[in-house]
Amino acid sequence: MALYYFKAVSQNGETQEGRLEGQNEQSIVLQLQQRGLIPLSVEQDAGQRHSLGAGWLQRRSTGERQIQALTQDLAALLKAGIPLERALGIMIEVRSQAGDIRLLSQIREGIQRGQALSVVLAEQGSGFSPFYLNMIRAAEVSGNLELGLADLALYLERSRQLREKALSALIYPIILVLVSAVSLLIILTYVIPQFQQLFADMGQTMPLSTRIVIGSAEFLRDMGPWLLLALLLALIAGQRLLARPEPRLAWDGFKLRLPLAGELIRRLEVARFSRSLGTLMKGGVPLLNALTIARDTINNRLLAQTVGEAADSLKEGKRLADPLQASGLFPPLAIQMIRVGEETGQLETMLLKVADRYDREVESTIQRLLTILEPVLIVGLGVIIAGIIISILVAILSINELPI
Repeated sequence: MALYYFKAVSQNGETQEGRLEGQNEQSIVLQLQQRGLIPLSVEQDAGQRHSLGAGWLQRRSTGERQIQALTQDLAALLKAGIPLERALGIMIEVRSQAGDIRLLSQIREGIQRGQALSVVLAEQGSGFSPFYLNMIRAAEVSGNLELGLADLALYLERSRQLREKALSALIYPIILVLVSAVSLLIILTYVIPQFQQLFADMGQTMPLSTRIVIGSAEFLRDMGPWLLLALLLALIAGQRLLARPEPRLAWDGFKLRLPLAGELIRRLEVARFSRSLGTLMKGGVPLLNALTIARDTINNRLLAQTVGEAADSLKEGKRLADPLQASGLFPPLAIQMIRVGEETGQLETMLLKVADRYDREVESTIQRLLTILEPVLIVGLGVIIAGIIISILVAILSINELPI
């Protein structure tokens, strides 16, 4: 028999905690259920806490993942009919990370003071974006906070999944490039110098390919640190330059004109914008306010500027699709779907469909690009390494041609 520490909720919503003896965790759960309690957590000898039933008890996250998990948990509790303050209390009880507990405690204290949830969240700093806060305000006004939180959780989940799929797809090419770069660096800075003295004693002119390889190795050895410093300074200067509006606008426009990558960036931004605007409108935020908020979710400044111009057109009584089409930056299919949504009065539904459509297109485009990129990288880097090796072999074989 082992001693277990438990936390549970009674039928009237009160939290109870204590210690019980049992053979395993399941036996403790059974004892609690027989007492009419709902088990929240069970741990043995200060061990790690285990989830019992609700998957949200297991999440351990920080930053965006933390906010997403808290949003999902709160939406689930409110949907179950638990009052907001009590739901926050339950979430505090089952959390083990100090950051989660501190954040939830501050939110709960604000609710106890009679403040609205959106006001309390706004006091927590930059962790909650204007998009998030406006969704909460709209849900509070409509009196359906649990639905607003559920829509928010779905939006955060879809956005995170799309971003992580794009990053995950790039992991293999990045690893391939890094490993190949390290291999080339080792060959040029360590292997080639081992043959350099041998070739110097040959007493004849080395083949051109060998001279190029040895010259490259010497240049990299002598100028490598300076090249690295120059690259670092260029990156810093570029970052400062892009902090200015005009260069950043020109740079973002250039990215949209890139072959293959430009279209991928465009679709990714359109999917993000459409999902943000559609989610806000579904939550009850007026179109003009939603458009202003959704514009801030776009990373490309040129597209964001186009959305800002569309917001100005709306103030003049025009429709959303017209200025977006006039810019020539948004895909024709997205424009047509938005136009249909405006004509039928179902703009938020069509925007979410646009987002789903371009989410899928982004995934398929990334896969196609990787299908092309991976063999190109492998063949290209293989040719470079093979060229270095052949140039060394040619020089070694030419030693046999020297007169004895």
